[in-house]
Amino acid sequence: MPMSRRQFCEGLVIGGALGGVVPAQARGAVVPAQAAPAASAPHLGNLYPFVQGQADRSAFELSFLRNEFKDLRGWQRTARARVFDHLFYAPPKVAAKPELIRRTDRGDYVEEYLTFQTTPDLRIPAYVLLPKQARVRAPAILVLHSHDGIYLWGKEKVVALEQEHPYLATFKQQRYGGKSIASELARGGYVTMAIDMFYWGERRMLREDDPASYRERPVTMSEADIRAFNQRASQDESLVGRSLFTAGITWPGVILWDDIRALDYLASRPEVDAARLGCVGLSVGGYRSYLLAALDDRIKAAVDVGWMTSFGAQIRQHVTNTIGLSFHINGLYRYLDFPDLAALAAPRALMVINGSRDGLFALDGVKAAFDKIGRLYAKAGSPDRVRCRIFDAPHEFNLEMQAEAWEWLAKWV
Repeated sequence: MPMSRRQFCEGLVIGGALGGVVPAQARGAVVPAQAAPAASAPHLGNLYPFVQGQADRSAFELSFLRNEFKDLRGWQRTARARVFDHLFYAPPKVAAKPELIRRTDRGDYVEEYLTFQTTPDLRIPAYVLLPKQARVRAPAILVLHSHDGIYLWGKEKVVALEQEHPYLATFKQQRYGGKSIASELARGGYVTMAIDMFYWGERRMLREDDPASYRERPVTMSEADIRAFNQRASQDESLVGRSLFTAGITWPGVILWDDIRALDYLASRPEVDAARLGCVGLSVGGYRSYLLAALDDRIKAAVDVGWMTSFGAQIRQHVTNTIGLSFHINGLYRYLDFPDLAALAAPRALMVINGSRDGLFALDGVKAAFDKIGRLYAKAGSPDRVRCRIFDAPHEFNLEMQAEAWEWLAKWV
């Protein structure tokens, strides 16, 4: 039975759109009654002043707004090197060695399902969508999927499927106005590509005794099974993150390098104009989008939807569902805030969209970040190549946002 709108929203907000753990109440368990904290109270209780004080003392040593930084390119080299250092992950470059699994005519475009190599240890699945209307080398967009507390699917969140599970269809309706944005962009003439982020979709964590539904994801999979899997995956994020730390690497390092290698492969396709590459994503996909643009000059335009703020503004009440082990770059706040990271993309085009009713972010932090991005791009000499917009909307990439985003990509890619 498909979930209701209320159940869906509760699962995303209570369960953690970006990786929080589903509380026992949401799982139907009986728990002792507790007094609800005051709406304005810091989640850290008496520990909050110390933690917030540490954050507030950050001098942002590598912010481009500091007087010592005059040359944009020189600053970018220094700042990017620091970001890569903090990823603690630098796998050797390998040939993609793509293996085409199937090719399907989807009417306006051809869908290729394939796997390719990103590191010596990883071969990952992907969809590449080839528009039929493109007669010459076409511009290309890497479409980066979200977290959303839904782990069973990754790239399928942005690609239209022949048989789509009702749960996934409901998700797309709530988050994307019912659209599969990689497919929409392919219909618009772009070659698009979507991969599974590590721990999502076909790269989800499975155990030896898992039931067949967890392994096969049939269209008949029950809502109860879907919720149970997503609940377990949410709880196990801590285990995966700590295990990667133990191995001497970081989760955001794995994610970023996969995205860079995906861009390598996309740029190598004979159908693609490698001088016209862009990226777009919602939520953690938006974070991945601006970070990829920040660290790879091949991206000519990026669209980040639903992920911009200041580190410090999140600490009081907004850490639980935003600052997750799967993407947080530890120790970076001493040097760069999120808007400083985004400005590493300058002078190339960047659009950042947030919703005023997005409960994942403190609105004053979003507005302050937007202001800082504007000042950074102005100092870089390209104020016309950044657009930061707040829509009257929750955490979503709705049709109005999409229309503005597609116009932005058409202008700059």
